[in-house]
Amino acid sequence: MRLLVIEDNRSLVANLFDYFESRGHILDAAPDGATGLHLATSHQYDAIVLDWMLPRMDGPEVLRKLREEHDSGIPVIMLTARDELPDKIAGFRAGADDYLTKPFALPELEVRLEALLARAHGRSRKKTLEVLDLRLDLNTLEASRGGQPLHLYPACRKLLETLMQASPAAVTREQLERALWGDNPPDGDMLRSHIYELRRSVDGPFDVKLIQTIPRVGYRLGVSHAEKTDAVAAQ
Repeated sequence: MRLLVIEDNRSLVANLFDYFESRGHILDAAPDGATGLHLATSHQYDAIVLDWMLPRMDGPEVLRKLREEHDSGIPVIMLTARDELPDKIAGFRAGADDYLTKPFALPELEVRLEALLARAHGRSRKKTLEVLDLRLDLNTLEASRGGQPLHLYPACRKLLETLMQASPAAVTREQLERALWGDNPPDGDMLRSHIYELRRSVDGPFDVKLIQTIPRVGYRLGVSHAEKTDAVAAQ
């Protein structure tokens, strides 16, 4: 997921970044409502985590402008200490898709966001990705190949998920960079370094290599028909 957090509590924002980035998600943050509205309408996000009490523009006003002036249907969960029923009703009427009161558990926020995205996409999220003997559990984020666990850094795990979702199609370098860093990729060829580390984990100990370089395009996860036949026969 690529999330926008509109929240002025720096400690809370830091906790959200630590948790969600370790789970392979990408986050941006805005410390006030006006900045949050600008980011929400000028960049692509999967969902927004929105506080109620914000400088410059409060959460409900951000929501109203998103829904009415910008006609945005992006999923929004309000994250606020205001736990009275009238506040919740006001939040939903302003356009919130969900409402979570502080204090809260980070795993609960994550599963609520996943549920919002599943509903927004009109289908349940697939829980496990499989390509031949390679598996990635999207709930636990555990990866394995041939029954052997793979130890992946968050960036490599995100690359693997992106490649598995697209397999057997190729994924361009630009798409992979966007999956990792959004619209602000770092200087230098950091993608090549992450692909190298991913190959060490996914392909290094195995005879059949799954990660393929497509010259002048990007990468794909898969094997040729002959390799696939041999790999299936060997299982």
